[in-house]
Amino acid sequence: SSLSSLYTLIFFCGFFEEVWKSAEIIKDYKEGDTVLHLKLEDETTLEYSIGPKDNPLPFLRNPDILVGENDLTALSYLHEPAVLHNLKVRFVESNHIYTYCGIVLVAINPYEQLHIYGEEVITAYSGQNMGDMDPHIFAVAEEAYKQMGRDEKNQSIIVSGESGAGKTVSAKYAMRFFATVGGSANDTSVEEKVLASSPIMEAIGNAKTTRNDNSSRFGKYIQIGFDRRYHIIGANMRTYLLEKSRVVFQAEDERNYHIFYQLCASSSLPEFKDLSLTSAEDFTYTSLGENIFIDGVNDAEDLVKTREALKMIGVKESHQMSIFKIIASILHLGNVEIVSERDGESCHINRDDTYLNHFCRLLGIEQEQMEHWLSRRKLVTTSETYVKNMSHAQAVNARDALAKHIYAHLFDWIVEHINKALHTSTKQHSFIGVLDIYGFETFEINSFEQFCINYANEKLQQQFNSHVFKLEQEEYMKEQIPWTLIDFYDNQPCIDLIEAKLGILDLLDEECKVPKGTDQNWAQKLYSKHSNSGHFEKPRMSNRSFIVVHFADKVEYQCDGFLEKNRDTVYEEQINILKCKMLRLKKKKKNPSPSNSGPPSATSKSSKINVRAAKPVPKGHNREHRKSVGTQFRNSLHLLMETLNATTPHYVRCIKPNDYKESFVFDSKRAVQQLRACGVLETIRISAAGYPSRWTYPDFFNRYRVLMTKKDMTIADKKQVCKNLLETLIKDPDKFQFGKTKIFFRAGQVAYLEKLRADKFRFACIKIQKTVRGWLQRIRYRKIRKSAITLQRYGRGYLARRYAEMLRLTRAALICQKQYRMVQVRREYLRVRRAVITIQAFARGMFVRRLYQEFLLHHKAMIIQKTVRGWLVRKKYLHARNAAIVIQCFYRRVRAKRQLKQLKIEARSAEHFKNLNVGMENKIVQLQKKMDNQSKEYKTQNEQLIVTNTALGSEVTKLQKELETLRIRQTAGTQVTSLQEELEKLRVELQEAHAQKKQIEEEFSNEKQGLKQVRKDAQITSQGGDGPQKEIRLQVELDEERQRYQNLVKEYSRLEQRYENLQEDLSSMKFHPGHRRYPSNQSSLGSDSNYTSISMSEVGDTDDTIQQVEEMGIEKAAMDLSVFMKLQKRVRELEQERKRLQTNLEKVEELSKRKACLFDIGMMEKFKTNYLPSFRLCSSNLLCLQRQELETENKKLKNDLNELRKAVADRASENNSSNELQEGYNLLLNQLKTANEELDVRKEEVLILKTQIVNSTRQSENINHIVSLKTSPPLTQDWGYLNEDGELGLAYQGLKQVARLLEAQLQTQSRQHKDELEALHTQIELLKDNLEKKQEMLDHFSTLSPEALVEFSVQQEITRLTNENLDLKELVEKLEKNEKKLKKQLRIYMKKVQELEVSQATRSRPELTRQVTVQRKEKDFEGMLEYYKEDEALLVKSLITDMKPNVVSATVPCLPAYILFMCIRHADYINDDQKVHSLLTTTINAIKKVLKRNNDDFEMTSFWLANTSRLLHCLKQYSGDEAFMTQNTAKQNEHCLKNFDLAEYRQVLSDLSIQIYQQLVRIAEGIMQPMIVSAMLESESIPSLAGVKTMGYRNRSSSLDCESGGPAGYTLQALVRQLGQFSNIMADHGLDPEISQQVVRQLFYSINAVTLNNLLLRKDVCSWSTGMQLRYNISQLEEWLRGKNLHQSGAVATLEPVIQAAQLLQVKKKTSQDAEAICSLCTALSLQQIVKILNLYTPLNEFEERVTVSFIRDIQNRLQDRAENNQLLVDTKYTFPVLFPYTPSVLSLETVHIPASLSLDFLTRV
Repeated sequence: SSLSSLYTLIFFCGFFEEVWKSAEIIKDYKEGDTVLHLKLEDETTLEYSIGPKDNPLPFLRNPDILVGENDLTALSYLHEPAVLHNLKVRFVESNHIYTYCGIVLVAINPYEQLHIYGEEVITAYSGQNMGDMDPHIFAVAEEAYKQMGRDEKNQSIIVSGESGAGKTVSAKYAMRFFATVGGSANDTSVEEKVLASSPIMEAIGNAKTTRNDNSSRFGKYIQIGFDRRYHIIGANMRTYLLEKSRVVFQAEDERNYHIFYQLCASSSLPEFKDLSLTSAEDFTYTSLGENIFIDGVNDAEDLVKTREALKMIGVKESHQMSIFKIIASILHLGNVEIVSERDGESCHINRDDTYLNHFCRLLGIEQEQMEHWLSRRKLVTTSETYVKNMSHAQAVNARDALAKHIYAHLFDWIVEHINKALHTSTKQHSFIGVLDIYGFETFEINSFEQFCINYANEKLQQQFNSHVFKLEQEEYMKEQIPWTLIDFYDNQPCIDLIEAKLGILDLLDEECKVPKGTDQNWAQKLYSKHSNSGHFEKPRMSNRSFIVVHFADKVEYQCDGFLEKNRDTVYEEQINILKCKMLRLKKKKKNPSPSNSGPPSATSKSSKINVRAAKPVPKGHNREHRKSVGTQFRNSLHLLMETLNATTPHYVRCIKPNDYKESFVFDSKRAVQQLRACGVLETIRISAAGYPSRWTYPDFFNRYRVLMTKKDMTIADKKQVCKNLLETLIKDPDKFQFGKTKIFFRAGQVAYLEKLRADKFRFACIKIQKTVRGWLQRIRYRKIRKSAITLQRYGRGYLARRYAEMLRLTRAALICQKQYRMVQVRREYLRVRRAVITIQAFARGMFVRRLYQEFLLHHKAMIIQKTVRGWLVRKKYLHARNAAIVIQCFYRRVRAKRQLKQLKIEARSAEHFKNLNVGMENKIVQLQKKMDNQSKEYKTQNEQLIVTNTALGSEVTKLQKELETLRIRQTAGTQVTSLQEELEKLRVELQEAHAQKKQIEEEFSNEKQGLKQVRKDAQITSQGGDGPQKEIRLQVELDEERQRYQNLVKEYSRLEQRYENLQEDLSSMKFHPGHRRYPSNQSSLGSDSNYTSISMSEVGDTDDTIQQVEEMGIEKAAMDLSVFMKLQKRVRELEQERKRLQTNLEKVEELSKRKACLFDIGMMEKFKTNYLPSFRLCSSNLLCLQRQELETENKKLKNDLNELRKAVADRASENNSSNELQEGYNLLLNQLKTANEELDVRKEEVLILKTQIVNSTRQSENINHIVSLKTSPPLTQDWGYLNEDGELGLAYQGLKQVARLLEAQLQTQSRQHKDELEALHTQIELLKDNLEKKQEMLDHFSTLSPEALVEFSVQQEITRLTNENLDLKELVEKLEKNEKKLKKQLRIYMKKVQELEVSQATRSRPELTRQVTVQRKEKDFEGMLEYYKEDEALLVKSLITDMKPNVVSATVPCLPAYILFMCIRHADYINDDQKVHSLLTTTINAIKKVLKRNNDDFEMTSFWLANTSRLLHCLKQYSGDEAFMTQNTAKQNEHCLKNFDLAEYRQVLSDLSIQIYQQLVRIAEGIMQPMIVSAMLESESIPSLAGVKTMGYRNRSSSLDCESGGPAGYTLQALVRQLGQFSNIMADHGLDPEISQQVVRQLFYSINAVTLNNLLLRKDVCSWSTGMQLRYNISQLEEWLRGKNLHQSGAVATLEPVIQAAQLLQVKKKTSQDAEAICSLCTALSLQQIVKILNLYTPLNEFEERVTVSFIRDIQNRLQDRAENNQLLVDTKYTFPVLFPYTPSVLSLETVHIPASLSLDFLTRV
């Protein structure tokens, strides 16, 4: 029979060593047997007695497949041993500290720091449903946050457990989650203040106990407020039942509150000297526990954190010192010695008690009064008042009561101040409360504090039971399941025993009101009133204690001290001393409400303590003060329960695994006690009473379809199939129920179904095995038979071959013998012959060597003789030479000493200094003369330049006069001849200039090639063996630097965005009716640019110096002082030089324009007088001819256009391939563009000819009219005729031109005036700086000694002369440079004059004797676009602000970037730096605004990333830098920028591109984020592969929409389609392929990070089938990369961790060889990730085996030396450093066509 697993109970000597143990039945059990034969896990046998009364049958154990579930309600058998075993397996074997139990999160304290609370874990749990991820405190917090937003209802998280279970840490992490997810919308740092309250409350409210080193000795409820957008706006804290008795008493091995020890540890600090503190061992209140230290805790460092937290919540330093004074005064008060008198009825305090002195000094009170009333008390009656001495015990109690009272009110004040700091004036929309409250406590001695704690737990348990029952009821009603009332434990009788009328608290308050009430009297009243109650018992051996039967356990309370603690008595006389001090302070400060602010001193702080007398006085007190501690606690508890009942609660139950604080050690006995006490087992019991196991119909169908028949599988309705199957398998209808969406099972039914499923699989396996074994045996028989036949055949052949071999061997032996004998004889002969020859050779060699040795000896002797003789001669020479040198040295030393002495005497004389100064003055005079000469040369050159310009002007005038003279004489032929000769001369000169230019260029190119070759050779010689390693290291450093820079850019963009958002919020908050001006809208009136203007002259004027630095090298230039001084001087004079040159250039251009204008007017007058009659003869014929020709051309173009359109339509209608259609369409589009351009040119020709004809006609008629005036009547008669001819219009046009000319002159003068003002201001500033420097030097001189003054003056003079010399050199260089520029300009002007003369000559042709056709030359565009300054806003609006990507989708990619650059080129061409600056700045700001407005639009962001990067590439390509011109065409090189260097704007555009890239990635990740987990882990890409396991309550979480089925899951195909859409959008917009690859790489990293993080946090997906699905999904992504040609982008490498994780799920995990294979396989996974996956690995079938603990330990031992970080999850926010490679465009700018749809008619092509 099959063996059944079960639990049994083991006894050892009267106590439970282990609560439950698992065992197996080894012998069948029959009904009526009294013994069960069991085998335990350690292979020992056990006979377990059973009986109907003594020991019932043990509990059945769940199948192995259900062990280790995330949710305890998912277990088929729900009982105490199953819960305990599941928790132990998860905690000890898998190291999982969190487990769900229905709506409760069970948290077991690991006593070890785990890396599961980082920022990446919060990100992973944020937005996830509660049942989707592994149990975690963050999952509960996310559930509360989500329900608050969805249900619009307040939430509460109730954290409970006994001391040391980890309540405070769990509450802290929950608040951290809310602070991270719901961070404040502005910079108020509310979330930081909420987190800062934790160290403060731990310092003043936590202490070390025997169970916990950081035990919270109070309860707190923190309400975190949220606004309508669910951002944190504030918080509020309520505290409950501070353990005041700990201030004056601690048990053994316990401590007081941490703040006392922190102050004592920091007593050596200067600011704490006034506190007069020493070690904590010296104070009574801190040394009662006899152990003042905690292992691993530094109290001094903790005080620093506490002070920082106080500062964070707004407590000033002075207020902090006041708090510390009060705390120190409490310590001193505890050390006050009370001396008992001899009678024992009275006591006194020594007047010289230093501790009392410190106490009174710190609080600022009178020592005599305090000394008096600490040992006495006042008795007040209706008639008299008595002062009575107190005994020693009474005085000690009074002292301790005062200490407790001061500390309690200090605690309340700090809590109140924290609440004020966390308070907000913004309206709170909702809140989430976190309740960190003590769990059920029972000690050997239980007092009033334990009674209140257990009372609070009774109330919380009642609320918990009702909530669990309510949820169960709602679930049944929702699924329409018939349900009956479930019986659950109701602890209302116990609560009534405590808080009802005449209950325990009521009787306690009544006894406290009795004048001489005692604890014993109160106990007797309890015995008499409640002896019949089922929850109250009287101990047998005591009359001073009582027992209350709580829901968790029986607790015996000692009555001693109940009354005193309930009264909380403080004597009035001691308080009055503090009150008097408070009144004096109020009079001093004249402040009626000092409690509204922090305490400025310790005395004012103590004055804020609310105190009351020991007995009520006749005046009456506040009603609140008359309430006892128990009544106050009951009222606050009722208020808490009302708050919790008005919210949706979430429960966290903290479990302490052992009492020894050992990590991951599980004590089953202690765990069971706490599980019973915290209500977890009650939850299990309620769930087990109903239908604990629940399956959705699809999950049940997928899991158990193996049990169905073929007939059932054909039914389409899965719900009906499941019903039919269950009715067949389970005969009892009460064991299951069918709901609307789920099937409900009784306990144990799922295990039964699993057994049926396993039996079915087992039967199928047996059948498969049988068939396979038979097939294997048949194959084996055939192999044996075939082998036997083969062996026989080979055996016979072997025997035959062996006989033939014997015959061959016999014959071979004869041959071998013959040959061997012959060889033996020959060898002997050869041996003798070799011996003879050898002897002869050795003898001859010996004789020759002897002869050679004799010759060698003679030769060596001669060499030795020669060397020795030479050495002797040299030695003699050196000896004589050294003697001479010594004599010379002595003589020279004597002369030097004499000369030195003489020089010292001369140096002291004044004549020496005079001579030095004379030399320096001579040098100064020489340099001054040289500077004057150079300035004269500069003036001479300027005069020569002016003379040259004057001569040029006179020459132009002379030429004009000659032309006039020649035309008057009508000697056209001679004039043409002379002009042609001059033209030929100019052409010859131009050709010579071109030849020189070519020669210079060739020399430059040759030198450049030689330099490149030298550099290349140097690089080759400098490279060594480690070249590739250096390159790799440099590349890594470059990537790191680029990453840091891009992070800075990202941070800058984030801060800039944050700043703009804050400005918008501020403007919306401060808006009022009417017009008011704020700083925000004042700043908005200016430019939106974030970048300073770039002066082009600053870039251009330093070219020579920079070139010099490059030629010298950076190191040499840094060492050369002259170069450094040049650069420094050049920077100061750049702006003045630019302005002066700009002014000169404008003057020259204006002069040339005036002369050209005058020349045109003169030529026109001559044309009217000389050539007009002949022109009028042919004007009419020419007009007709031109019109006819143009009309014919226009018709021809229209016909071509119609034919092209028709061809396009016919082509589109054909069903050809897409590629051919696209090519044809592009060709036709190009032809259409050409035709349009030709049409535009013809239109311009028509307009020009019409204008010329009309003007010539009007001019001829005017001339005739003027001639006729001489013989006609007066002029006044023909004014109408004159006006008809258009003379007035011409005059008006002339006046307009004159007005424009005057306006331009006026603007030039105003600009010059501004430049002069700026130059004067600059000069004034320089003079001021010089004056300050001289003043500083004068002050410095006054402090120097005479010798130092002389030396310093000499140095200053040398420096001054050096600077002047450098200035003169720079002046010369500048003059030479200006001369070159002016010569170049002169050549340009001469060329313009020549062209003008040629054009005038062509205009003054002789009369036409016949009609001719004028052919217009095709216009050659330069790739520039001209616009007016006032049209800039319209340009930006059309190209950027209102631009839609689909508008330019059919044109050239990145068309806006090309248009903008063409406009920049024109601004550069006309040398307008303001226009360039304005256009670039406006463009950058407009792009930022568009991206901000479309911050979630991938298409728009991709469009502007492509255009911004293209604009950046254009600025590089046409910058003129040779590094960027290598791939340009000749035409593109002609289009380079001429005047400006836009390197700084390139950097700005590069930063903007990085920001846009980051925004693009962020948008794409946001779109893909909800798809990744569903597509990669949940969707079944391989159908029917994944199994389904039973799920617990958490998959029925209220965060899931079960009615609608929730959102549809994404498939892998959806994810691939989304990636394809991203790729297509980027390709359509012309984004560089390298950037697209980086985007894809980043997206694949995000897929890897999200998938792996979810895999590491989800137990349900860590299985073999999921690994198979995941590997298949990854292969599909790799296939997509190959299809898109993106496999080289590095995206596959980013998936390596998740690939290895999938392989880890699939490999064997059993033997040491498997462990070795895993270690070599998982190189991209950290040790923590590998162990986590192995711990989470879950078999979906019984045939799979779990990963053993020993195997995991083996993996850890093998990988412990691997160097890696300890981070469990992958950082989802990590971004790779982006690189924008330079990709020049092959498109020529002159071919760019602007579509009419852009409405850019105001742009003019140049």
